[in-house]
Amino acid sequence: MKLKLICFVLAVVMIREVLKTKKLAIAFTLLGAIGGFLYWKFIGCLSGTCAIKSVWYWSTLWGAAVGYLAGDFINDIILKLKKRKEVNNDR
Repeated sequence: MKLKLICFVLAVVMIREVLKTKKLAIAFTLLGAIGGFLYWKFIGCLSGTCAIKSVWYWSTLWGAAVGYLAGDFINDIILKLKKRKEVNNDR
């Protein structure tokens, strides 16, 4: 019982840490998923032969993937700029 509680507490701590460090990537993932779904809904593929655009879940997944990549890239740039600013302030 104690082991399960310890594992649960560690999992909660890890999830909080990920949420704290990856807020921007998570937000961009959600926006990308919404954008992918809206792309399918309003533009889509009428013939059904388009691999990505023919069904809603592929467009949504691709949108989420692109959103995550963009958000993570921007998050890394922001962190590097903050780190560089801290180094310059220490001088």
